[in-house]
Amino acid sequence: MIKLSYTCSVPEKAEYVRRTQKISNTLIEKMQAQEILRSLRLPELQEFSQFFRSLPAPTLVGIGALAAVIAYWLATRPKAMKPPCDLTRQSKEVEHYAGARRSVLGDNPKLLTHYYDDARTMYEVFQRGLHIAGDGPCLGSRKPKQPYEWLSYREVSDRAQCLGSGLIFQGCRPCPEQFIGVFAQNRPEWIISELACYTYSMVVVPLYDTLGPGAIRYIINTAEISTVICDKPEKANVLLENVETLETPGLKTIILMDPFDPALVERGDRCGVHIQFIKDVEALGRVHHRVPVPPQPDDLSIVCFTSGTTGNPKGVMLTHGNVVADFSGFLKVTEKVIFPRQDDVLISFLPLAHMFERLIQSVVYCHGGRIGFFQGDIRLLSEDMKALRPTVFPVVPRLLNRMYDKIFSQANSPVKRFLLEFAAKRKAAEVRSNIIRNDSLWDRLFFGKIQASLGGRVRMIVTGAAPASPAVLGFLRAALGCQVYEGYGQTECTAGCTFTTPGDWTSGHVGAPLPCNLIKLVDVEEMNYFASKGEGEVCVKGPNVFKGYLKDPEKTAEALDEDGWLYTGDVGKWLPNGTLRIIDRKNHIFKLAQGEYIAPEKIENIYIRSEPVAQVYVHGHSLQSCLVGIVVPDPEVMPPWARKKGFKGQYGELCKDKDLKKAIMADLVRLGKANGLHSFEQVKDIYIHSEMFSIQNGLLTPTLKAKRPELRDYFKERIEELYANISM
Repeated sequence: MIKLSYTCSVPEKAEYVRRTQKISNTLIEKMQAQEILRSLRLPELQEFSQFFRSLPAPTLVGIGALAAVIAYWLATRPKAMKPPCDLTRQSKEVEHYAGARRSVLGDNPKLLTHYYDDARTMYEVFQRGLHIAGDGPCLGSRKPKQPYEWLSYREVSDRAQCLGSGLIFQGCRPCPEQFIGVFAQNRPEWIISELACYTYSMVVVPLYDTLGPGAIRYIINTAEISTVICDKPEKANVLLENVETLETPGLKTIILMDPFDPALVERGDRCGVHIQFIKDVEALGRVHHRVPVPPQPDDLSIVCFTSGTTGNPKGVMLTHGNVVADFSGFLKVTEKVIFPRQDDVLISFLPLAHMFERLIQSVVYCHGGRIGFFQGDIRLLSEDMKALRPTVFPVVPRLLNRMYDKIFSQANSPVKRFLLEFAAKRKAAEVRSNIIRNDSLWDRLFFGKIQASLGGRVRMIVTGAAPASPAVLGFLRAALGCQVYEGYGQTECTAGCTFTTPGDWTSGHVGAPLPCNLIKLVDVEEMNYFASKGEGEVCVKGPNVFKGYLKDPEKTAEALDEDGWLYTGDVGKWLPNGTLRIIDRKNHIFKLAQGEYIAPEKIENIYIRSEPVAQVYVHGHSLQSCLVGIVVPDPEVMPPWARKKGFKGQYGELCKDKDLKKAIMADLVRLGKANGLHSFEQVKDIYIHSEMFSIQNGLLTPTLKAKRPELRDYFKERIEELYANISM
């Protein structure tokens, strides 16, 4: 082995590096290194040249090959991403608000209200995208087994102006007091309808199926909606039923995106509702065009009704400024590592009635990117993604869980599973080093097909609506070869209030505060959470926080204090690096993996009416997509009830009877259906427990209320078994 040493100046070193690179390139092409070395002036390199010339030809070729390999590796080796801040200090305390913390990103002492001066309202956001893209593609849709067809930004803008003008010609007012209902699945016309409202300062009020017919009636009446734009005749019939029964007398116009039969028009005429085709309204507006009436940042943009698990839905009033501030916070966090581009493509399948999907779409519009809509069937999502090849993929944890389960189900032998886990560990090691790529050896051997199933171009995944499993998130960050971010928030703060910092790929937290808001933790004494210990109810303040609930000052006062702090009801904990972990729910309301809110006490109050049931505990988890239950039968009532059903035995024996469990389960489901529970509110499996919850065994309070944390811990193993059986 020959060791070369030399001392030279900085310019000489630079010259040395440059000449060495040239040597490597020449070796690859013509193996003419000797001539290049002769021309170098550094004495040490001249010595090396003499040594190089003295070597026999085979050795020379070997060294040349080695140099070529080293040069190739230097040129193609993966680059580590540089985090935008010190990951050990992702948030900092705020002087003027005791206990409040804010993002360390940004040099402005004020909270972020907008990212671009020319995009302070949702109307201006789209206009900015229009100026960038012009006749470039904007909204795309496809029919089965067909390629995507696109509307340009200019076409979308023109159609929105025509639709808005048509609405105004028919009596709608161009002002923030005019509410327009949209009752449709994700599709281009949804966005055109939304933009039509924004162009003339009107307000969008989304309706969606899972609210149920009662909730839809409540929203139409509360928001005083006279015009609803919907997609299919079936939904128009649902709306007409409410008018015919005089439950929504204010509804006067239904505008359909799909063609419909004359019989629907006749039915509408009989109850005083005008049925129209959306393109006819656009044609009307083209003749009677109105100059746009753009909104101001403080004007309402949308009233987004929550699912209302504790009563009627609550209409969250969000201004244009709220939405712009929230997505500007997202832009600020990601600006240095994965900034949106004009060639970005987003796959739209999460409900547009929810703010999470609409917020991510706004980021894409603002930069002239494209939105491609799925066909409407989640089972065909993979086909749509292969056809669209998106770069941005907003998801909910439930879909990530499905992907994870499908991947491992295909590793159906111990050897395949071992190799898959080994490859994932090697990729995960790169992720921990901030190397995010999809061109490694492991990608070619194991993960290429997974990435291809998403179109092969995804560079960013954003998950929200519920916490994601650390195991699933860690695996997919490695397997998908793209940046995967997790956010936390609720509709009342537009969508998100915390977000993963680029480069922090650890799990078990929801990131640091967005630059558009502050976060503080407030004592929850009854649950033994105290802000002095870094735990408490999560409270949010900033320009992304809503203005209140529509026509509900009482609920508004419960959610917002006098200083504008939003009380989320979630219990959080600050971690040493300044990130937030969600550890509990103040009022025992939680989300399932698909983002649906659950109020377990409401369900328990229904199930307790079952004749053989004395006590019931309903359990759910944000990492699971369904509910399970612990049921204690009544020792006196259950045995005779069981005998009527054909079961024999003593109380203890009956509690272990699997068929009796099925009978009790069927009775619970029956009661749930009779009382209007959605399918996701019904338990999918139960465990029969023979001992009553009591004060003595620590499962009830002195006032005989269930101690939910204690019940959860006491039945932890049983709950895990129930979920394991469901997944089998």
